[in-house]
Amino acid sequence: MPVILKKVTDSIFGIGKVKETISAARKKNILLLISWRHSPAREWLLVGKKNLANSLSSFNLLNYLAECFSKVCFSLGLKKAGLFWKEAFVETNGVKRHVLVRYLMKELFMYFFISFVFFFMVFFVNQILLVAEKILQQHVPVSDVLRLILYSLPMIIAQSAPFATLLGFLMCLGRIVTENEILILRASGQSYRILLIPVLVLGLLISVGSFFVNDYLLPLGNLKYNQLYRTITKSNPGVILESNSIKRTNDKTLVVGQVDDKNISDMVFFDTDNEGRQRIIVAGQSSVEKTEDAGILMKLLLHSPSVFFFAPDKWGNFDSLQADSMDLNIFESSVVNMSNKNNPREMTSYDLYKQIKKMETEEEGGDRKLNLYKLEFNKKFSLPFGSIFFAFLALPLALIFGKHNGQTIGMIIGIFICVLYWALTILGQIFGNRAGFSGFWTMWAPDFLVGISAVFFYVRLLKR
Repeated sequence: MPVILKKVTDSIFGIGKVKETISAARKKNILLLISWRHSPAREWLLVGKKNLANSLSSFNLLNYLAECFSKVCFSLGLKKAGLFWKEAFVETNGVKRHVLVRYLMKELFMYFFISFVFFFMVFFVNQILLVAEKILQQHVPVSDVLRLILYSLPMIIAQSAPFATLLGFLMCLGRIVTENEILILRASGQSYRILLIPVLVLGLLISVGSFFVNDYLLPLGNLKYNQLYRTITKSNPGVILESNSIKRTNDKTLVVGQVDDKNISDMVFFDTDNEGRQRIIVAGQSSVEKTEDAGILMKLLLHSPSVFFFAPDKWGNFDSLQADSMDLNIFESSVVNMSNKNNPREMTSYDLYKQIKKMETEEEGGDRKLNLYKLEFNKKFSLPFGSIFFAFLALPLALIFGKHNGQTIGMIIGIFICVLYWALTILGQIFGNRAGFSGFWTMWAPDFLVGISAVFFYVRLLKR
């Protein structure tokens, strides 16, 4: 019994000591809180917080950037450019134009986004879904098809951005002209320069973003796409074999008849042997076999083939042979964009520049291959930075021709110019690849044409 009483008393006194400790800690915290409320440090933090809030509320990014540009221009001795940026958003009389510039950039970006979605869907359906349908017909897993589509998205984004800039800016500025907002702007004493600033700034931002996609994401997507496509083809060679089709590779041509699973009813194969003779292989029945050999894309087993050899200078004379069966290997290196070595579309601009310098010093690959690399190098810049050329062109076109039904007129003019620009780009690539024209001029010629047209129409606009 005394033992139990002792334990009870010890626990009670222990609880009492704990309570005393807690109450002492509370008193200490209260004293610290009272001293903190009346301390100079708290007053200093409150004043700093208030000043920071006032600075953030009065800060304007556009004004800050214009001030920075003005200082840079003055430091370089460009007085006119410095004055231009100094009064770009806040005039000497106190008129704050950044509100108007921000409104214009908001409207331009909204129309750009809508046009971007339009062109994105057009290129997506045209280039991706048709390919996906063809691959799905060969019983390729859906997950692999979705990955192929994902790896192709950077290419679609890079192609859509410049055209969306032109069409979106034309429709936006055309709407502003039709609704007489330009008339109100001019009546308030503002010049066309207030429109030129957001157009060029937003066009430059779109160009920079598009260049990142074109220079980094696009090579990465092409690399992953080709690797996955090569894996799919080796596991299912029927992906690249279609019934009644012609397949052209770097130096070979394959004419395919009816394809039934892995059996081919008729096949004609054209290539050149090691002695430079034209070789034609004809087989009535063939079958496709898988192979695990490195560098071999597929193996064709030809039944009762006939082989003909033609000398380059004596087409009237030829050699022929027949066999019961023959194995025909299709190498990865003979198929376009399927080699293990990175091609120009799988390189960044920096890698391409180093490769071009290496080819020029070591004289490897020949002039045609060097021009191909130069063409791809210039394309990485000409296509994304075409956005700023299109932005500059959209301003005078919309203001000159958009007085009535500006959105509709802008859409019609924009689509026409986009088709023309796309055709010139395709022709430039063809002439550069096949005819050996300069990669610089073939890729930049459409942009220079757009830039010259923009200057012409802008001068005409100022003279009105």
